[in-house]
Amino acid sequence: MHCLHLHYCLTALPSLVKSPNKTAKSTFATTINRTVQIRAMRAVVQRVTSASVEVDGRMVSEIGPGLLVLVGLHESDTDSDADYICRKVLNMRLFTNESTGRGWDQSVMQRNYGVLLVSQFTLYGVLKGNKPDFHVAMPPQKAKPFYESLVDKFRKAYRPDAIKDGVFGAMMKVNLENDGPVTMQLDSSQSSKDTNGN
Repeated sequence: MHCLHLHYCLTALPSLVKSPNKTAKSTFATTINRTVQIRAMRAVVQRVTSASVEVDGRMVSEIGPGLLVLVGLHESDTDSDADYICRKVLNMRLFTNESTGRGWDQSVMQRNYGVLLVSQFTLYGVLKGNKPDFHVAMPPQKAKPFYESLVDKFRKAYRPDAIKDGVFGAMMKVNLENDGPVTMQLDSSQSSKDTNGN
């Protein structure tokens, strides 16, 4: 989808490409950046043997085997983005079926494992020079209730006691032992293309 948009911009704006005018070049670059920018909820999913979160030297959450999920909220995210991320994380086949020995066969729910969710606005950081900028991340006042509703979706879709989370907005120390290592990235913009649920 993004490649098609990019091709359209290159085709539709030939005068901007050829023009030596600095303003035209700047306009073209801005148009391209806006076109290819991902607008989606983002999750980095890590298969772990254990994971925990500490705040001010105090353990606030921990799980054994399962998934650590870092969640980045985009300013344009809606409930449909949250629904997609929740469904995909809980159904990703990242675990071996111990009965058959078959790898990449079972989900965290099938294994009855834990999920630790951690709000991570830096997933939407972009570098301006060498300094990170987070202007496309959802603002804190909107992100806090939205993130809490996401945690609630996970608890309703699985077992409430299996879903843990960090402390929104706090300086957290996240400890984990990555199993594999296995790390996957999900963007909710994939939802329009994902029709089979496998």
